[in-house]
Amino acid sequence: MMASDLSSLLEAEDFRKAARSYLPHVLFEYMDRGSERETALKQGRAALDRLRIVPSLLREAGPCDLSCSVLGKTLATPLIVAPTAIAGMIRPGGEARIASAAASHGIPVCLATQSIVPIEAVTKESPGNVWFQLYIWQNRQRMLDLLERVKAAGVETLVVTVDTAAQPLRHYNRRNGFSMGFRPTPRSVLDIAAHPNWAANALLKPLVQGRGIPDFPHYPEGLRPDVLRPQQDASVRLATDVTWRDIEHLRMVWKGSLVLKGLLCAEDVAQARRTGVDGIVVSTHGGRNLDSAPAVVDVLPSLADEAGNMTVIADSGIRQGSDVFKMLALGADAVMIGRLPLYGLAAAGSAGVERILHMLLEELRITMGLSGKKRISDLGMETLLGVRIQE
Repeated sequence: MMASDLSSLLEAEDFRKAARSYLPHVLFEYMDRGSERETALKQGRAALDRLRIVPSLLREAGPCDLSCSVLGKTLATPLIVAPTAIAGMIRPGGEARIASAAASHGIPVCLATQSIVPIEAVTKESPGNVWFQLYIWQNRQRMLDLLERVKAAGVETLVVTVDTAAQPLRHYNRRNGFSMGFRPTPRSVLDIAAHPNWAANALLKPLVQGRGIPDFPHYPEGLRPDVLRPQQDASVRLATDVTWRDIEHLRMVWKGSLVLKGLLCAEDVAQARRTGVDGIVVSTHGGRNLDSAPAVVDVLPSLADEAGNMTVIADSGIRQGSDVFKMLALGADAVMIGRLPLYGLAAAGSAGVERILHMLLEELRITMGLSGKKRISDLGMETLLGVRIQE
């Protein structure tokens, strides 16, 4: 889709449909779907829809102030782009394009360990605005070497994903021949051939320009998988023996802000606070990991209470500005969005990302205006009906 056609994209589902048309089926499903029977994905959405916003009317009108405090800093909006793997397979330079578009709105971007664009290129595109997401590898020293590189790139906030102690069951990936890259099967080859625009942009253009097959540049030299050879060396596979001792060690070696992503129970939040963690992300991994996980909105209030002075970020299932409003009203300081920027990137590159971020912020402003709220700090649980708090 050309940038000039963006006027027809008015809501998240419009971008999703455009992304589905542009991308191979295998890549779209990797980005869009959940795990197992996709119960967490569906129920997370249903839980957000269950919440009703009660407006408080006849208040002084005026522009909304979307600024908020996150990890001791004031952000222009309560949005943060979540770490999402292989955005660079959607469009060349995808992660850098997202970072550039987000920077224009003052929105931080959290770059994934398994990105296609290296941290140095992304921080150059958006200096001072990039966080880094870390998976703990089996070889801890290789992981610490990566952290030194991340520090050197100017990153101050580290987000450690802690909810993937086992590989989730995403049956569609196995059927599609996809595992952080394409396994050549008759089905996947036909799928790619049926999407020539994507194939030309994502695969052929890098080859013609001499950049080779897209790979994963945060992995050590000589051990880097690429999108056609996704197998990982054992030393840089996700560790299955991660404990709080790993977090304590990271707290010692990482001098910037430390955030844990994927917490859903109060005991873990309390331990994170005792360990000196600066923030948490209450998340179901977008419904892509534990399929029986509770909906974020049901556990968020109690976890926000347990968090004390830690920054609380929420994610999973955000589709519109009213979803952001609800997460903030339930106790989040900010909200991460993952799939929406990817839909925008697929639909129309950088312009698509800018458009979908602008749309989401405008929806949030309108929701606040219709609810009689002018500041993020005005949002509280008294604004909502249908809240269920799980201990």
